[in-house]
Amino acid sequence: MNITVFHGSPRKGNTYKATTIFVEEMKKHSDVNITEFFLPESMPKFCTGCQLCLSGSNKNCPHHEYVEPILDAVLQSDALIFATPHFGGSLMTGAMKNLLDHLDFLIMNIAPRKEVFDKKAFIITTGSGSTATIKPLKKFLKNWGINRVYSHGIRMFTDKWDKMPAKKQNKEEYKLRKKAKQFYLCRKKKPYISTIFMFYIFKFIIKKYIGKGNYPYEYWKRYGFFTKRPF
Repeated sequence: MNITVFHGSPRKGNTYKATTIFVEEMKKHSDVNITEFFLPESMPKFCTGCQLCLSGSNKNCPHHEYVEPILDAVLQSDALIFATPHFGGSLMTGAMKNLLDHLDFLIMNIAPRKEVFDKKAFIITTGSGSTATIKPLKKFLKNWGINRVYSHGIRMFTDKWDKMPAKKQNKEEYKLRKKAKQFYLCRKKKPYISTIFMFYIFKFIIKKYIGKGNYPYEYWKRYGFFTKRPF
């Protein structure tokens, strides 16, 4: 199983600790191979909103040299892990949001990848509003067509894992290891109802309102999405 991990913060604090526990448990299986990207190092340029990847090939992106290895890893992976601490306003880190902005062409109404519909993902968050951080990140991934998105948020009110009471540390480690075991065993399921609904809505919109000659239409036509759904 090939797994790609995206670390949303350069600070190797609570979220990194939680992710390390999760990944260590996954690596107990001999078939697991881990690829890691550390943000913002792996994506040092901010998305400029030029929309070149939305109106043509993603290779038109001015930061293509950073996007391409990440996209390749996503497509070659069986599973994805997104790790980000909670930031103000119940949001993910700016580095994680910047990564998703650079991959926005993967959404179903632009240029979805058939391979993505077979993948599972796991979100790990920490912080006082950690559970609220999961919602927008999960929405991004479901818009890509990810088959299943799982998550674990750790609500904590300290900047150091070791400052938590030992009982809570042990409890959270137990939960992370248990969920890692479950995530490893998860198999592909029927797509979310919302995925099916969005796919057919976008199919209608692209055919009727976007039309021939425009990138989303031509992309969908080239990959046969008008005649056969990718899941």
